[in-house]
Formats: sequence, C-alpha cells, structure tokens
Amino acid sequence: MAIVEEEPSLAAFLGTVNVGDVLTGTVAEMTRSGTTVLLDAFSRAPVGIIGALDLSWRSFGRSAADILEVGGRVSAEVIAVDLGKRRVRLSRSATENPQLWAYLKALRPGQRLSGTVAAIESFGIFVDLDDGPGHPVFPGVGFITMPELSWNRFEDPFEVVSLGERITCEVIVFDTHNGEARLSLRATQPDPFQQFARRAHVGQILHGPVTKVMLFGVFVRVADGVEGLIHLSELTAPTPEPSGDEIQIGDEVTVIIIEIDTLRRRLTLSRRSSGKNH
Repeated sequence: MAIVEEEPSLAAFLGTVNVGDVLTGTVAEMTRSGTTVLLDAFSRAPVGIIGALDLSWRSFGRSAADILEVGGRVSAEVIAVDLGKRRVRLSRSATENPQLWAYLKALRPGQRLSGTVAAIESFGIFVDLDDGPGHPVFPGVGFITMPELSWNRFEDPFEVVSLGERITCEVIVFDTHNGEARLSLRATQPDPFQQFARRAHVGQILHGPVTKVMLFGVFVRVADGVEGLIHLSELTAPTPEPSGDEIQIGDEVTVIIIEIDTLRRRLTLSRRSSGKNH
C-alpha cells in the first residue's frame, strides 16, 4: 500500500509562507470584500485571500466576477501572512504585471526619481518616470497627491507644474492597490516652515495678510510658504475695532506667536496678545 503524506497543519503551513512567495490555487468564493483561494499547498481550507483592491490594476469599475470565476485557477504573490486571522493575503496584480510590480517593489522611501509630468488632474499629478515601465491603466507609474506638490498654498496645480515638464521627486511609498510610486515634489525643496521655525520664537510680533477665514479662526501668512492660525478665542484684539468690521481675506493684521510646533508644522498666533489692532 502506498503511503500518503499527511498535509501539514495550518499553523505549520503558515510558518513556511513568506512575503514575496508566489502561490497558486483555485478560486473558492468571490465577495465584495475579497476573493478566497484554496491554495495548492494547503487544500484543507481556503486560507488565501485576495482583497478587492489587490485583484487587478485593471479592475477599476469592474467586479471580481468580471475577472475571475469560482473554480478558476489563479496565481498571486504573498503580501502578508496574517497569523491572527489565519490567512495568507495575496496580490494577483503582482503576477498580472510582474515587471511593473518588481520595479515598484525595489523602490525605497527617500529615493529620488526623475520623469515627465504626463497628466495633471484635480486629484493629483501623474509622472512618466524615466526608468519605469508603462502602467496598464494610468499615464505614468509615478503619482503626486496635491499636498505633496508644494510647501506653498496654491489653488490650481498648474501654478506649480506644467504638462510635459521635467521634474525630480522623492519616493514616499509603493501603492500596491493602484500600482503606483507615490511621490513628493515638495520633499526635494527646503521646507519653509522649518526654516522659519529656526529663526522665530514665541512672543515674536509679526505682520501679514489674512489668507483664509474659517468658523474656528483665520489663517495669516507671516512668511513665504508659512501660515499660522489665529484661533477664534485669540482673534479679538485688546481694544475694540474702530470700524466694527469683521476680518476679511487680504486684511493686514499684527499678531504674536504663541506656539511653534515643528513636528506637525503648525504655527499658532494671537491678536489678543499683540497689543495692536492693525
């Protein structure tokens, strides 16, 4: 009689799986939250799970049923081993686009990359990287969100970059869900807040225009690329305003620094302590 080797226990199996391994299996179930996979290496239970966002970089606007079917074969790369939930988290995108996945996975935070601005959208900037492969969906594998575009306040991204412009950015992270290198353009430039903080001090009196009026207070620009908040409780000057008019955008005001938070890049100001109205 032939001796059949017993399959290892789930705990033992999970102990052999490493991030980066490529596993194959059969689709067991498809839901909105993800696709479960009965792995060839462990057939007792469908412990493989492909999240909805890890199914395919071509899956935008498509359901799992448009890409896979129950009983179908699938190959995916391990992106995490969840010992608590006894699951192996997989990415089918990795094996669907192996060249792009390998390129993005090799990037390191802080690494500088150059490329060309390929598209300017309301939600961010796509960058066609010089040494990067093409993307199956987007015009470039590099992507800059609006906050990472510039240290200075801007209303329109065209104020900062132009289509076709050559730029150099720093890598922030590999966005595995979209197959993008998240980049920062502002990281390649000196942070005006940190430069300001090195020469400013609590109690210092400054002057500047109001840039934004909110329900909780107003923002004042006290240096190029540096704005501080006057909270509502610190807004009323020690003496009444002669005209009684409310503060408006563009008004020049005198303020005093009451806090400099370099970690969170926050500057807190006051008019109550400045001793001046204008």
